[in-house]
Amino acid sequence: MPTIAVTGATGAQGGATARALLAAGRRVRALTRRPDSTAAEELRRLGADVRHADLDDPASLDAALAGADSLFAVTTPFGTDTATEIRQGRALVDAAAGARLGHIVFTSVAHADRGTGVPHYESKHLIERHLRAAGVPWTVIAPAAFMDNYTGGWILDGLRTGVFAWPMPAGRPLTLIPAADIGAFAALALTRRDEFAGRRIDIASDELTPARMAETLATALGRPVVHREVLLGEVRKRSADLAAMFAYFTTTGLDVDVAGLRRAYPEVGWQSFADWAAGQDWAALLAAAPASAHH
Repeated sequence: MPTIAVTGATGAQGGATARALLAAGRRVRALTRRPDSTAAEELRRLGADVRHADLDDPASLDAALAGADSLFAVTTPFGTDTATEIRQGRALVDAAAGARLGHIVFTSVAHADRGTGVPHYESKHLIERHLRAAGVPWTVIAPAAFMDNYTGGWILDGLRTGVFAWPMPAGRPLTLIPAADIGAFAALALTRRDEFAGRRIDIASDELTPARMAETLATALGRPVVHREVLLGEVRKRSADLAAMFAYFTTTGLDVDVAGLRRAYPEVGWQSFADWAAGQDWAALLAAAPASAHH
């Protein structure tokens, strides 16, 4: 049975991909910088072969990819910066090409190939271009905005007071996807190489306005929630990158063919925002210490 290596295996997207592959009976090699973490231990219990890999250590990547057949690749600028993300992404692609892998599925972001000017979209696009030039069969999956971000940070802080603080006008639609659906779609691409090789696909499972999101969250939380539009100037104080992203969401918009994806790939499951929100343990989340307490 072919071995599928998964980077970021203890993170949201890599973890979801590893779990989807394991559930489908695939052989998974979970790559992580922290093989002794709780998340790594959980993957071991599910049957993954957990290996140490550090995107800044080429020797560790070569060792981790030796004998693998394909790779799920994920990179992030958050916690470092986009220059680090680009360097790490290129190093990962080069290691995979050196290991002569038969297929790389890279998770980027919806619209990253459209010249958005959003820093963490542009960094992903540079990695995409490096991947296409590497001579390895590739697929790029490009998720829309993450539903999972709504369970932490300033969004969760706002929800504690009945406010859905979101930097977009109430009536402007946005496409969304949960990590579980990204993982399910990635697993599909990794197990159906011939069908997906050479394709770049924007993915999302629902589309709704901030006003509708607030109503949906109110239902899930069982308490009133109102949308409040956060000013981009406030976001810019925290992150110019995120401010640029929200400006793009509001002006151009993140259109993805949700209905077409649901028709073409029903096996993914495609959770609606309401499905996803209903599945979260809001009582536990809201009871945790606010993000503002960590600063």
